Amino acid sequence: MTSLRLALFAAIAFSAAPVLAQNSPAASVRGSIESVADGGTSVKARTRAGEEQTLRIGPKTRFIFAVPATLADVKPGAFIGVAALPGDGGELKAMEVHVFPEAMRGTGEGFRPYDLAPGSSMTNGNVDARVNGVDGPRLTVTYKGGQQTIVVGPKAPIVAFEPATQSDLKAGAAILARGAKQDDGSIDARFVLIGKDGLVPPL
Repeated sequence: MTSLRLALFAAIAFSAAPVLAQNSPAASVRGSIESVADGGTSVKARTRAGEEQTLRIGPKTRFIFAVPATLADVKPGAFIGVAALPGDGGELKAMEVHVFPEAMRGTGEGFRPYDLAPGSSMTNGNVDARVNGVDGPRLTVTYKGGQQTIVVGPKAPIVAFEPATQSDLKAGAAILARGAKQDDGSIDARFVLIGKDGLVPPL
């Protein structure tokens, strides 16, 4: 149960809008680990843009694995998160889909802006309906106070989540980290999402 609570905390941080301490700007790092030092408390990462970034890992940092999932997991009754862009007719077009385990149901529930791409959004909610179409499944995703219709195309990556630990921070692993940026340019990581077994998190 403890590991599930830790994973839940991390997933909330990942799924919600990146708002952290008001006195420190929030920052996201998408890239891969180059090295781990000082007993795992300092991580050198290389961002997707090719920049080097230092992550500070503390006792409050939470860790979670991203693992492969399929469209078969995106079914009525599943609790999911979907990063999307506006599509045709008021629908959203999925950029990626995250399938939460039942223990994480309710994580980050709602609809909000997201920082994956300009104009992108994150919808976390329950799949109430799925209608298969030529362009891919059309999902009705509901959450407290609303719902969204989202089309999942065949190229949209789909992942699920599992608990991870600090010891899973290893050179070569692809990551998404978020935290407060410090004056020296380093980031105090609030959470780190790690691609398991070579997976590159699409987030």
